Amino acid sequence: MVTSFKVGILDGTFDFSSGTGQVFKIALFTSAATLDATTTAYSTTDEVVGTNYVAGGNTLTISANPASTGTTAFLDFADTTWSNATITARGALVYLANGGTNPAVAVLDFGADKTSTAGDFTIVFPAADASNAIIRIA
Repeated sequence: MVTSFKVGILDGTFDFSSGTGQVFKIALFTSAATLDATTTAYSTTDEVVGTNYVAGGNTLTISANPASTGTTAFLDFADTTWSNATITARGALVYLANGGTNPAVAVLDFGADKTSTAGDFTIVFPAADASNAIIRIA
């Protein structure tokens, strides 16, 4: 999670409850991108360009509404796929697509370039539980 997301949880920027109308997206980035805990918002700088990839990325579906186990709260997104895509990405940014500031939620680093050639490029999110969910607050 990026630092600005933690502030956004406290100031009400983000609402992950059902029916809020907030749209979360995931965009893919090249190895030239500088994405880390200090990333504050989505930008097209160093975003992937390729067949069947549209700037801004895919819309995410929350697969597990906010829940908790023990002292850890969590939520998760459904896996997402760019079909028949020819792209190379090193990482991704989850963000709130609000038509304005597009605040960042989380940075994903794939550890190396990942490529699809006229095939599916899929982001598989971990299990929706207190130990694995993509967003966990302990």
